[in-house]
Amino acid sequence: MNARKFKRSGCFTELKDRIIETSLRLFERHGFHGVSVQEIVKKSGSSKGGFYHHFQSKEELLFVIHDYFVSYVLTKAQEAMSASIRPTDKMQRIIRSFVKAFDLYKPHISVFYQESIYLNPPYDQAIKEKRNQYKEAMFSIIQEGIDKGEFRSELPVQITSMSILGMVNWSYKWYKRDGEKTIDEIADVYVDLILHSLLTDQAKKDAAFQSYFLNDSLDWQSN
Repeated sequence: MNARKFKRSGCFTELKDRIIETSLRLFERHGFHGVSVQEIVKKSGSSKGGFYHHFQSKEELLFVIHDYFVSYVLTKAQEAMSASIRPTDKMQRIIRSFVKAFDLYKPHISVFYQESIYLNPPYDQAIKEKRNQYKEAMFSIIQEGIDKGEFRSELPVQITSMSILGMVNWSYKWYKRDGEKTIDEIADVYVDLILHSLLTDQAKKDAAFQSYFLNDSLDWQSN
């Protein structure tokens, strides 16, 4: 079955948004199989006709929840890749947009990790394709950074990429909107950690990259 069949218009009605928000709360609390369409309909103030007008099934609803944030980070990665900027700048853009997703789509991401095993094969494949595209974007930017002498050549591209993705992904476990740090401040920490690990010693001395580091120090230039 072609994944294109599941694509919908970007114009979401108020009812569709309400169904999604209601299902997010219910799935987080009771799990995917612990919630019926009837319960979603009741809690969202909809009707079965309204539900099935927007979603073919509860499985498609779960797919749409997943697709929200996967599509967001993939779009941002593709925008960074196509920009006429240096690999280091592309990397910091990707990191920031990835971290930002945990603020914009925290419930969606929590449900994704809890309930993704229940995606039917065609929906699961559609999500995997986008996740693979995202990984390939990360591989490409790291390789470009190595080729252009900005990133350390001794770092294996795939291991490095998956390490970055794994580290940032774990944010969904501990990030809280009312926590000590804002999402932008958390992104600053990730950018600092990752770029200090990726950049060559020479690149770290480049004044163009200093603004990405937490301390505005010139320590690298004095070494």
